[in-house]
Amino acid sequence: MDDNTRALHNGADIIVDQLVKEGMPYLFGVCGHGNVGFLDGAYKAGNRIKTISVHHEQSAGYMADAYYKVKHEPVATFTSCGPGSANLVVALAAAMMDSSAFLAITANVPTSQFNRNPFQETGQFYQGDFPSVIRPYVKRSYQPTRTDMVPLAVRQACQLLRSGRPGPVNLDVPLNVFVEEAEVELQEASPRMKQRSPGAPGDLATAVEMLLGAERPVLIAGQGVLLSEATEALVAFAETARIPVVTSPNGKGSIDDRHELAFGSIGRNGTYAGNEASKNADVILALGFSFDDRATSAWLQGYTLSIPPSRLIQIDIDTYEIGKNYPAELGIVGDARASLEIMTEQAKARLTSTPERTAAWLKTLKGNRETWKKYQATFAASDQMPMRPERLMDAITKALPDDAIVASDVGVHHNWVIQLLETRRPRQLIHSWGFAAMGFATSGVLGAKLAAPDRPCVAIVGDGSFLMTPHALLTAVEYDIPVVWVVWNNNGYCSIRDLQVGLFGGRELATGFIHEASQELFSADFAMMAKSMGVESARVDRADAVEDALRHAIKANKPYLLEVPVDREIRPVGTGSWELPPLPNPEPNFRKALEAAGMKP
Repeated sequence: MDDNTRALHNGADIIVDQLVKEGMPYLFGVCGHGNVGFLDGAYKAGNRIKTISVHHEQSAGYMADAYYKVKHEPVATFTSCGPGSANLVVALAAAMMDSSAFLAITANVPTSQFNRNPFQETGQFYQGDFPSVIRPYVKRSYQPTRTDMVPLAVRQACQLLRSGRPGPVNLDVPLNVFVEEAEVELQEASPRMKQRSPGAPGDLATAVEMLLGAERPVLIAGQGVLLSEATEALVAFAETARIPVVTSPNGKGSIDDRHELAFGSIGRNGTYAGNEASKNADVILALGFSFDDRATSAWLQGYTLSIPPSRLIQIDIDTYEIGKNYPAELGIVGDARASLEIMTEQAKARLTSTPERTAAWLKTLKGNRETWKKYQATFAASDQMPMRPERLMDAITKALPDDAIVASDVGVHHNWVIQLLETRRPRQLIHSWGFAAMGFATSGVLGAKLAAPDRPCVAIVGDGSFLMTPHALLTAVEYDIPVVWVVWNNNGYCSIRDLQVGLFGGRELATGFIHEASQELFSADFAMMAKSMGVESARVDRADAVEDALRHAIKANKPYLLEVPVDREIRPVGTGSWELPPLPNPEPNFRKALEAAGMKP
């Protein structure tokens, strides 16, 4: 397969050969009649690329998504026609919304059966129309209908994955194209775009001038900072100009939370110092930040942002994002890292001494940060059971090794993770943010571990999200992938329960896990469920036992599940807000909580 002269090859061999050339080490997926030809190609290349069979196609997509989030290199998934590929849609959407890349190889019915409604053909009115199903959720869908079309399609697909703003790409292949041979010339690996393009130097100089002339400047690091691997450049610029840094929830890890200039995340469940910084800034530099609703308190003026009067400078690789949700006084199209490196040099040239203009501003924000920490500490020592969320988050933070990767699933626990998990380095926390797909971390933590085999990987999952893809435990045992799941058991879909209770006078329906006859809280015995799948497990019944239990689970170096009962009546304190029009938005309650605790804002 290394000879690129024209020769007879079938579609499956062409695809697998290209994936190997692209450096993809894994295939994640589920078999089906539509992709048996592809599986034969993967079998023949088993010494060059490893196939991992999962128990639901959604898990394959979540694993590929997480793999990219950790390593910034894509892998591929394989699914069969009809329901097999339809099961992948949620994972594709999650990756697309988070700018995470993987190649989704979907099978289709034989071309000779197009328009006859054969078994599992998608499309009542148009032949083999699965690409239309996923059109909103991929950068592009390629559908080669002849074997001689495959080489170009798969090379272009692999190049598109990484170019510009990353995202998933689909290669939809009819069954016969996998197995039919044609005389083709195999392609070389797609070119890597190694050059990073900064914004226009003049615009960057204007941005530096605006920031150095501000009394209350703020840098907002979005996920684009992580994607461009710009964390060192961000810190260098912040330190040079003495500007505080906050992150979007999806940008957590862009700066060490212990850094003196780091003030946490912003938005609905941001920190007190984070939201105070972003809403009171006179000049904001937003880097790779899309200004989504949960990160901005649903664009409500004065809760997380006040634009205007705050003056906005926005740098993004995607022109569509600039000015999309807030008017940018200065919009710059460019890579975050390349732009920051130039801005740092420009700032150094303009500064003759350490700037003192931000000293009072930083002092205020540091006071806010200490107030936040003191308030949270009052609950982090609680020994109550079921546990207080603050105590559990404190225990997890203390027990995690410095190099650990945390995958958070979707649910009320995710809000606590955003507020309280201390992130020390880039890509330490991965989650499904934009699409908020439940089950992501339960399965995705396996992809994270495969991407970083030498680092401990821990998934924090709610009982509701865990039950979406619990079969991931079997996959972990089958392929000896040593990860840890911490099941946050609060007997329900409690993030939605909290909305119901708050917005509809305490009424709730279909959000709690309750035995109908007894009206008692009811759920699975997760520790027993794990044992039935060959996973070592334990249920924590004392608050002071969590740290040791988690350390033991990580040290065991095998698939391990911890079940932790958590108080479902304790909700994250609000420093921002969120709105679902026409329903009223909740007012931030942190200041009232401080007063109730006898503390001053």
